[in-house]
Amino acid sequence: MTTAELYAFLSGQRLGVLSYVSAAGSPQAALMGIAVTPECEIVFDTVKMSRKYGNLLARPACSIVIGCQGETTVQYEGVARELSGAELAVYKQIYFAAYPDGPEREKWPGITYFVVRPTWARYSGYDQRPPRIEEMRWP
Repeated sequence: MTTAELYAFLSGQRLGVLSYVSAAGSPQAALMGIAVTPECEIVFDTVKMSRKYGNLLARPACSIVIGCQGETTVQYEGVARELSGAELAVYKQIYFAAYPDGPEREKWPGITYFVVRPTWARYSGYDQRPPRIEEMRWP
């Protein structure tokens, strides 16, 4: 599987389940609206009062399951970081293209944006015979 093929699937998805670890070491998860860059980075917004905000700052390793409809999914692992400055403006354009209502949420207190850079992904297409199951790794 190429990055372009993975992007083609991911960019057609609007939701993913983000999993991360709390300070106590317990797993936590949240359904998130996602946008995707051509490099297969995942962009999402959240608020600073959410559990995920502090946990991702302290422990940025996370995983995301994408593809909750049908029998094709991607298991995705990566490293999250909060966006700021000029870089934030670039990623916001990607996010707002997927979520035109995103600029309205900028009025929310504590709204912020994260990008997750991939380290590993597994594409599982069980809706075809034989199933297509492929892994990708990033440095």
